[in-house]
Amino acid sequence: MSATQSPPQTLAQKLIAKAAGRPQVSVGEIVNCRVDLAMFHDSSGPRRLQPMLEELGAKVWDTSKVVLVMDHYVPERDEDSRRIVRIARDWAVAQKLPHVYDSIGICHVVVPQKGHLRPGMFAVGGDSHSPTGGAFGAYMFGVGATEMLGVVVTGELWVRVPETIRMRWSNRLPPGVTAKDMMLAMIGQFGMNGGAYQAMEFCGPAVQALSMQERMTLSNMSAEIGSQVGLIAPDATTRDWLAAHGAPGVEIEGWHTDEGAACTTHDYDAATLSPQVAAPHSPANTRPVGDYVDVAIQAAYIGACTGAKLEDLRAAASILKGHRVASGFSLMVAPASVQDQEQAEREGVMGVLRDAGAEVLATACGACSGYGGSIPDGANVIATTARNFKGRMGSPTAQIYLASPYTVAASALRGRVTDPREVLA
Repeated sequence: MSATQSPPQTLAQKLIAKAAGRPQVSVGEIVNCRVDLAMFHDSSGPRRLQPMLEELGAKVWDTSKVVLVMDHYVPERDEDSRRIVRIARDWAVAQKLPHVYDSIGICHVVVPQKGHLRPGMFAVGGDSHSPTGGAFGAYMFGVGATEMLGVVVTGELWVRVPETIRMRWSNRLPPGVTAKDMMLAMIGQFGMNGGAYQAMEFCGPAVQALSMQERMTLSNMSAEIGSQVGLIAPDATTRDWLAAHGAPGVEIEGWHTDEGAACTTHDYDAATLSPQVAAPHSPANTRPVGDYVDVAIQAAYIGACTGAKLEDLRAAASILKGHRVASGFSLMVAPASVQDQEQAEREGVMGVLRDAGAEVLATACGACSGYGGSIPDGANVIATTARNFKGRMGSPTAQIYLASPYTVAASALRGRVTDPREVLA
């Protein structure tokens, strides 16, 4: 390499360098970055930020770069939730925030659907699943209230340049196997701290073949493996999806990991992957679905940002069409956004789910964040959510199993954990 050539950079390094206003950065460096977008919701945002801002006598640095989503405590079911949501709504009015989305879906789905994410951005979110933005080639991660306060006041945040772990998937996924299964398999292998303080990048032919919504699931659940971000290099799929969602003409060139860039790579064959199930009480308790086929299930939940987007609803409907769930079984469906639900209604997908016996819940975080009281005490529940920690979904006595929409729907038909390939066949 000549003195004038730059050393090869990972995608993570390129994104951080852009935010830091530098041509390149090195792993381990601590650099100050300009924030392109700060997202928070009713639970993480105004009720925590407002009193701190008032105490400091500070103002929001740039309201055009702030997105507020009401998704955790809606629809309001009690006085506490009404208070929290009222604080958020009043603060949004007082600050004259131009980007407020009230009760139309989960923040990680709504933000890209409204055209707020683009390749090359450096963004933060007041939620641990904010790495969803990495599916669009943005460096996006979750921060706590104190860090978010600094961002909201200054528009800047320091970051330590992480090492990159590349998860390279060859071939293509077989029918009935999804990005959720890919992610559960990786978490089962590495545990919930396998990518701690590092940048995870998903790549290879199988990842490139995924739709944007499936890529969002991969990036979202990088939080479950401990990674700061879950990146996917933008391509034509990214560009076309964003163009259809309010962000036309995005630049995708150059946002990839250079050949020879220093990183650790793990190889997988998507063609050999089977449906995966995570047993209570950790996503790391993952094994192939065949290891759990004798487990009786009393309820199923198709919801959350990792399991109730349009394509997830379609997957569940492909299993349930023409069938009814097991007798005495409870199937709950909470679409991830109003936009996805409306499209699913037009396609007849929601009709299939209702005909199968599904109870359709609000387009919100709902039971995934333990809100709404949907999960029955003492039940074995199979869910499309990202986490199954004890009490996470509300009931401390429920046993939560995680799986893809295909597997959850198939299990709802038979009242036990079921390989969806049996039904599809």
